[in-house]
Amino acid sequence: MATGNDAEQVRLLFFGQLKERLQCASYTIAIKQPLSIEQLKAHLVSLQPSWQAALNNDLLIAAVNQQIAQQQAIVKGGDEVAFFPPVTGG
Repeated sequence: MATGNDAEQVRLLFFGQLKERLQCASYTIAIKQPLSIEQLKAHLVSLQPSWQAALNNDLLIAAVNQQIAQQQAIVKGGDEVAFFPPVTGG
């Protein structure tokens, strides 16, 4: 977990096959400044290198505060970010 006096918490949730691959349903990190979803994923990989293959999937879907978000969407302290694989079915 990142630390710092001016850092704010971001809660991360993982669903579906992603949760299984990461062996983690939720994770909390501290960030010092707002980050895009792309930057957040890179930051997560720097903290958990074994997550790189799972998080570097271009088809991964993200939601910020329960709203589907693009990779350029900004995440700030206090936000909740959910990641899940594409949904398929019929």
